[in-house]
Amino acid sequence: MSLMLEPTEQQVKEEKLYRDMGLTDEEFASIENILGRTPNYTETGLFSVMWSEHCSYKNSKPVLRKFPTTGEKVLQGPGEGAGIVDIGDNQAVVFKIESHNHPSAIEPYQGAATGVGGIIRDVFSMGARPIALLNSLRFGELDSPRVQYLFEEVVAGIAGYGNCMGIPTVGGEVQFDPCYEGNPLVNAMCVGLINHEDIKKGQAHGVGNTVMYVGAKTGRDGIHGATFASEELSEESESKRPAVQVGDPFMEKLLLEACLELIQSDALVGIQDMGAAGLTSSSAEMASKAGSGINMNLDLVPQREKGMTAYEMMLSESQERMLIVVKKGREQEIIDLFTRFELEAVAIGEVTDSKKLRLFHGGECIAEVPVDALAEEAPVYHKPSAEPAYYVEYQQMNVGAPVVKDLNETLKQLLSQPTIASKEWVYKQYDHQVRTSTVVSPGSDAAVVRIRGTKKALAMTTDCNSRYIYLDPEVGGQIAVAEAARNIVCSGGVPLAITDCLNFGNPEKPEIFWQLEKAVDGMSEACKMLEAPVIGGNVSLYNETNGTAVYPTPVVGMVGLIEDIQYVTTQEFKQAGDKIYVVGETGEEFGGSELQKLIEGRIFGPAPSIDLQVEKKRQQQILKAIQSGLVQSAHDLAEGGLGVALSESCFGTELGATVTLQGEPVSELFSETQSRFLVSVKEEHQAQFEQLVEDAVPIGEVVSHRQLKVLSCEGTIHLLGDVQELEAAWRGAIPCLLKEA
Repeated sequence: MSLMLEPTEQQVKEEKLYRDMGLTDEEFASIENILGRTPNYTETGLFSVMWSEHCSYKNSKPVLRKFPTTGEKVLQGPGEGAGIVDIGDNQAVVFKIESHNHPSAIEPYQGAATGVGGIIRDVFSMGARPIALLNSLRFGELDSPRVQYLFEEVVAGIAGYGNCMGIPTVGGEVQFDPCYEGNPLVNAMCVGLINHEDIKKGQAHGVGNTVMYVGAKTGRDGIHGATFASEELSEESESKRPAVQVGDPFMEKLLLEACLELIQSDALVGIQDMGAAGLTSSSAEMASKAGSGINMNLDLVPQREKGMTAYEMMLSESQERMLIVVKKGREQEIIDLFTRFELEAVAIGEVTDSKKLRLFHGGECIAEVPVDALAEEAPVYHKPSAEPAYYVEYQQMNVGAPVVKDLNETLKQLLSQPTIASKEWVYKQYDHQVRTSTVVSPGSDAAVVRIRGTKKALAMTTDCNSRYIYLDPEVGGQIAVAEAARNIVCSGGVPLAITDCLNFGNPEKPEIFWQLEKAVDGMSEACKMLEAPVIGGNVSLYNETNGTAVYPTPVVGMVGLIEDIQYVTTQEFKQAGDKIYVVGETGEEFGGSELQKLIEGRIFGPAPSIDLQVEKKRQQQILKAIQSGLVQSAHDLAEGGLGVALSESCFGTELGATVTLQGEPVSELFSETQSRFLVSVKEEHQAQFEQLVEDAVPIGEVVSHRQLKVLSCEGTIHLLGDVQELEAAWRGAIPCLLKEA
């Protein structure tokens, strides 16, 4: 039998084979202590994946505890496949974001596709029907052939999987910066709907109940994927290509429909996706959460390849698989259900009261491990933290406005920066109208999907300006949450909760761990102030290539509730004669800005400041104005400042704008001061709007010709842009860069 080929306990220990699996000498000694003996090769493998950062959060747990995770509407916080928030009428929204960074760096198409597949399973394993997908992507600069290849393949992988599943990809963000050159970030988010009574959890309750394997067969793909995700990328990473799984969206579509039917059966006790660490994590976590144990016979696991060892079966991350627990005696109903969908459904074990995971293979017990030791009791490290020298230096800088010779040309150049430019090249590859519930497609501040059979809708967005977080992680963390909430509010929604994907470098470096700590501090403060608890997410550390880390990038995925579809608001101007307002005063804030990067070629200085109380007040007032029917368009002022927001509000229309600015034009047009909105209002609603929104300053009006005219208060023309020309620069930037390859 192939089992004979595996190293002995003695070899595992003496040759320190556990180190290749990602375990330290101290961790291996701790495992010996837990078991009272030396673990065999398979058992060492179980611990190595479950104790990886990707599965155990051993380096990030102390930091994650800072997040506010409860609220009156939170039905399920962190700890299950996805978080759940009540939206009234016995309905709830289920959502989660996760990373697939390392696999996407090595095999971008499959890495991105299986990232989408995994996050969809997390949502339907809760009993919810997925209704929308979003993503957040980071790449190096698009003038590099390798970056172009990664960008094109990642987008194709996301499109390929989501489109085949028939779930619309409705929103997201893409940013470009040299720090992501070798280590792209690919974060996928899924949003689903559920009725309260259908909520399921991944728990193995009921001694004697049957553990069943459903879905696709197990192969050798993705073995040690969780460990691979818990180390830096290097020259050797290419050799780890086998750690990248291969997805089959058509199989997943069948699995989705079968599982949603299964949810309605009272035979089902628990269900969990076989994601990172596959059979190991799903079995150990389901047992640990329920205070039970599981016996499993691996000879019964449906296998795609011959001669698979226990180690390979337990660590495989083959896609489109679920582990379920069903009431004893009801197995045949489940088999019949899955057979209808041409899927495997096999009883492979039972729930015990041993609190152990016992594995049998070839008629022998080949592993016996306490489930809590694998899951809840994984080691937790309090890493040293140190303030980086660059941060101290930047904080002391007094950064003024960069020198701009030609405002017209500068605006055009900003609109052509890939981070600001139209992402139409990306989202036209996604089917964002499938199921016909999409109200606001990609391209506005937030996507909006209607909830059928009601007058409600959900607004959703992903946000993070990693440059700000690099310059000042705490302030940048606050801004990431605040900007997501601004996008929801500008669409007419009330922010409900967030899911986050914390993408950072190597936490063993004190400066990187400090970035993580501070960013989470900032995010937590903003979540508390804006009443948007964290209901789940993912940590992705070791995002480094040959020792160089990406910018700290804690992506915020947020969902908001639009109480009535008539409140839905978009960023485009609606009609000539409408009055244009900026809500909030503008300061001279250019640290980490698009203008600074464009002109200086790098970023430095303090990040823009933010006052969370002011942010909350303005968001509430804008939302009230929208719900009172006073707002024609709303857009948050983000990258590129007012100049970019004004341009974007004209794009896709036959309109233009004439505005008058009071202060110094470079700051007024391009500063990235926070907590500001660009709003248009019908002339007859001006007085009411100004009464509701305290910090609203009228700056001009929408005009019927496609021209953007910016005047000083003395009447001199600062900027006179042809909207058609600006829009062509904005729309053409990314396709143009890709064609130049």
